[in-house]
Amino acid sequence: MSDASDHRAPSGELVLSLKGISKHFGAVSALTDINLDVHAGEVVALVGDNGAGKSTLVKVLAGVHQPSAGTITFGGKQVTLSDPATALDLGIATVFQDLALCENLDVVANIFLGRELSPMKLDETAMEVRAWTLLNELAARIPSVRIPIASLSGGQRQTVAIARSLLLEPKLIMLDEPTAALGVAQTAEVLNLIERVRDKGLGVIMISHNMEDVRAVADRIVVLRLGRNNGIFYPDASNQELVSAITGATENAVSRRAVRRQAQQELREGGQP
Repeated sequence: MSDASDHRAPSGELVLSLKGISKHFGAVSALTDINLDVHAGEVVALVGDNGAGKSTLVKVLAGVHQPSAGTITFGGKQVTLSDPATALDLGIATVFQDLALCENLDVVANIFLGRELSPMKLDETAMEVRAWTLLNELAARIPSVRIPIASLSGGQRQTVAIARSLLLEPKLIMLDEPTAALGVAQTAEVLNLIERVRDKGLGVIMISHNMEDVRAVADRIVVLRLGRNNGIFYPDASNQELVSAITGATENAVSRRAVRRQAQQELREGGQP
């Protein structure tokens, strides 16, 4: 594990603090005694194998599941996230992996779906201006807010989903596998978006299986294994450290292969002029 003393402490205020969070589904323990802190202007990557508890933890924070034990402090106050609406109202926004976008609607309609500015009559002009403002803040590469979602690339769709999450001015955004199934250029686009969200002073929780993406944007890496905390690392941690924490093995075929890949990469980079 990377030594915390070797790294600068987060400078932003503590946005989220979890203490002893557990979640049981009948006799099954999905989460056990989870502790997690996220500061303003910080990207925390949540990593672990399938079944490690990442999605369950995100759903607890999104108000989809209620914890069986533990406390959640948000913005300095202990809170109860009884449902998704409560989480949104407090300032916790979630972009799930499926993005929940409507293919046949345009960008503006997707950003404001269910959150129209006027309950009596849609203010189309104000909504369009606000949509452009959000997208410009993210330096989005979208030619028009009036084109249907179906015509956008994967990276552009992720951009729209992130812009929608910013609409209610949250303090924390959770991103579930934001670069999954994206090409190299689209992945770079999304990672730039995440950095811009961090630069706005928001706390970010990012779930990802891609260690390259994690290293590119994360300030800290939190490993979950079998529903428990299994280490806090920094982007300069070795592949062996991370793989060992994720798999629970100090030496196995997976970790040996990861170390070989890292050594080969370093050798190639060292041989470049």
